[in-house]
Amino acid sequence: MTRTKRMTAPDAWQIARKESKYVVSPAHGPHDGSALPIGVWMRDHMNFAQNTKEVKKILHDRHVVLNGKIVTDEHIGIDVFDIVSFPKINKHYMILVDEKGRQTAHEISSEAAQVQLVKVANKTTITGGKTQINLTSGANFIGDNSCKGKDSLVITIVGDDRFVVQQHFPFAVGNMAMIIGGQHTTKTGKIVEIKIQESSLPNRVVIETANGDKFETIEDYIYMIGTTESFLSTWGVDA
Repeated sequence: MTRTKRMTAPDAWQIARKESKYVVSPAHGPHDGSALPIGVWMRDHMNFAQNTKEVKKILHDRHVVLNGKIVTDEHIGIDVFDIVSFPKINKHYMILVDEKGRQTAHEISSEAAQVQLVKVANKTTITGGKTQINLTSGANFIGDNSCKGKDSLVITIVGDDRFVVQQHFPFAVGNMAMIIGGQHTTKTGKIVEIKIQESSLPNRVVIETANGDKFETIEDYIYMIGTTESFLSTWGVDA
């Protein structure tokens, strides 16, 4: 795997630039190249390890769970709304972003870590006429035909009920959304307008906050978080 130089790593990673020449690179996967490798997060952000050797030992011993699955590769990238758990020490975190697009870790309870807010990328029909729901996280599961691309779902990520849909938040006017990219990152509110572009340009979405302010962004930066109110309060997130 190609190594990443610390001096050229994305600013959002928030790592020391001159500590060493190289840093763990993100693996190829559903998240883009700016996704933070879980090894960097464990060492440089959370101080769960002092060096990469210790990170590898923790992962090799199967002590880290990402979105309900044990992860052993320090290169795996993490991004907004991912759930990272350390069952042995009963620590659980939801990945969020701040106003500058930098990742932050919000500690949650073990009960809250059993579900995840996910975004639907698209859906496909597979053998037998079943509907496969494909998520932006790279996961997929067999579901019903009620959801569409850009909708959000709250799904169970542990146990035999993995991928059971608990909540469905359609990408639609009137529903609650969070902006997760661009100059209005972390702003939340209701969608008041979806502007369809008659070109190759991305569609635009207008968000109105609780105090009446309005912001416009591209639809790729929109993440649905509820219908009449924000479901993020379930995880103790003020939005």
